[in-house]
This record gives sequence, structure tokens and C-alpha cells, in this order.
Amino acid sequence: MLEGMNLEDLVRLRRARDAMDRDYAQPLDVPALAKVALMSPGHFSRSFRAAYGETPYSYLMTRRVERAKALLRRGDMSVTDVCFAVGCTSLGSFSSRFSELVGESPSAYRARSHEDGAAVPACVAKVSTRPVRNGEAKSAAPS
Repeated sequence: MLEGMNLEDLVRLRRARDAMDRDYAQPLDVPALAKVALMSPGHFSRSFRAAYGETPYSYLMTRRVERAKALLRRGDMSVTDVCFAVGCTSLGSFSSRFSELVGESPSAYRARSHEDGAAVPACVAKVSTRPVRNGEAKSAAPS
């Protein structure tokens, strides 16, 4: 068990993380998520980072980018429409975060062929195309 964290706190944090997974397109912020977890915003942020190794915002943006990748692969929505569909309110912030996690811009990702993964089941594609966090895409991007 994590130091200083009891089972009840972990259950509450999981409830908030589940809300982010489910409601990623909704306007979610730390106070709203802390309310779901029945914690103060400061305690929630610290506990979430201790339990999951990243901030609530970082986790939420990873979920949003993950969903954006799926929408962009379809090719029937513009980058702007995808940005708003996944709950982002700033195209610039969305594009920056997408590029940081994926290693290429949303436009470049949308423009390239994704036929190689067409025969792969969605549940497998979700795992293999999951965005990396904390700038890892920059070092893993092809030269």
C-alpha cells in the first residue's frame, strides 16, 4: 500500500479516475474531480499523483489524446472538431499536448495512412496506440 494512504483513499481516487475515463469530454477540473473523490482539491491532487504517478490533468489529457487518435484515424473529422469532441477548449493547447504525447501533430497524424491497423481489433489497437506520457514520444520518435 502507498505510504500514508489507506484503502478508502485509493477507492475514492479510483472513483475519480473512472470518472475521467468515462467523462473525458466533459469540462473536468481538479475541484470537480476532488468532489467525486470526496477530498479537498489539494489533498486530491497530491494523493492522485502519489497513487498514479502523474497529475490529474496529465491523466485526463492522456485519455483525451487517446480518444482523439481514434477519431483522427477515422479521417471524417477536422482536427478542430476532434479537439472540441474530446473536451479540449483550446486548439493550441490540444495540438501541443497531442504532439508531446504522440510525437507528431494532430494534422500529420490524421493525414498519414492507418490501414496497417485496420484489421486489428479495437481493444488491441487501443493498447498499442495508447499515448505515452511525460514527453516520452520525443525520444521514441523516428529520426
